[in-house]
Amino acid sequence: MEPGGTPQWHRFAHWPRGAARAALAAIVVLLLWAFLSAPLPLPQTPVNGANRTASAVTAKRDTDLALYDRVSERVVAGDPYYKAAVEEQRARNFPVRPAVAVRLPTLAFLTGLMGGEAEGVILLLAVIAAATWYVRLAAEPGGDPRKVIGVACLIIGMASGLNPKYLVLHEVWAGLLVALAIGVHRPGKWGWALLAAGGALAIREHVLPFVLLLGAMAAWRRDWREAGAWGALVLAFLGYMAWHFSKVDPLLLPGDRPSDGWLALRGMRGLTGNVVETSPLQFLPALIAAPLALLPLVGWTGWKSPLGTFCTLLCAGYGLFFMIAGRDNNFYWALVVTPVWFAGLAFLPLTLGSLWRRAFAR
Repeated sequence: MEPGGTPQWHRFAHWPRGAARAALAAIVVLLLWAFLSAPLPLPQTPVNGANRTASAVTAKRDTDLALYDRVSERVVAGDPYYKAAVEEQRARNFPVRPAVAVRLPTLAFLTGLMGGEAEGVILLLAVIAAATWYVRLAAEPGGDPRKVIGVACLIIGMASGLNPKYLVLHEVWAGLLVALAIGVHRPGKWGWALLAAGGALAIREHVLPFVLLLGAMAAWRRDWREAGAWGALVLAFLGYMAWHFSKVDPLLLPGDRPSDGWLALRGMRGLTGNVVETSPLQFLPALIAAPLALLPLVGWTGWKSPLGTFCTLLCAGYGLFFMIAGRDNNFYWALVVTPVWFAGLAFLPLTLGSLWRRAFAR
């Protein structure tokens, strides 16, 4: 306990009044920024039976899923993965340049092996991840009273990805494995976390910042053995990517379509748009959903525990990434972190309550 009887895991409980008021003002500014950057309601004038913007996004999403379905089918039928992937992307006028535009082969092989059992496997993975979070939250200072609501919020973040329609989407599997890795990780006991994070990284390269953060936190604790393990995983991944590029490059033709740039600099719209489109918030009006998308991050900031600090840095880092990189049709990237993101809602009352008391209580 800190002076005054406040638990140490209340991050803002002893902030000076001015700092607490500044923090609340910053939250209000961020929510207002999210509100102002949200897309306005689409005009009702139809274009070929549908709104132009809506039809473009829907078509892009559906063609992505159809592509991954077809590649997986061809791999199961015996076609080499890279031949199937490049040919299918070329036939659909998808970019194949640079080589990173072609997905890693891991998930195509896994879904092919699982066949009709893939839906059951992903549901089992979600249940295991939720169970590990229940145990992890109970073991963290200040987490036990919030373990039920925390797991419920985690499941809310998983909900969109668990639609059977999205079984071939790489980010869905990667996001569940990221959540599992966090749930089983403990300082000094990280073997299972290394395995889960390695699986996520082998499926989608966007997991790399998560692995780097795990390594950085281990180094901060001066646990050089764990930091070395995460460093070895990064080196293994870089080797995998080099091998991947060596398989794609010989198949490329001079006339192949290059990818549009990913450095879109969408700002707050990139962050809130990605979170909204990969969660149940998508069913709310955009002007309401956009500010709500920031509240889980606000919640994480107030929990001063190993898990709270890690998830604050993780979500803030990916949020900044979405503000800088990714086009509107790359919204599904957020599925890598959406489950963890929404778990922060469990700590929103803690954060806002502490700040309000410090800012205005006598």
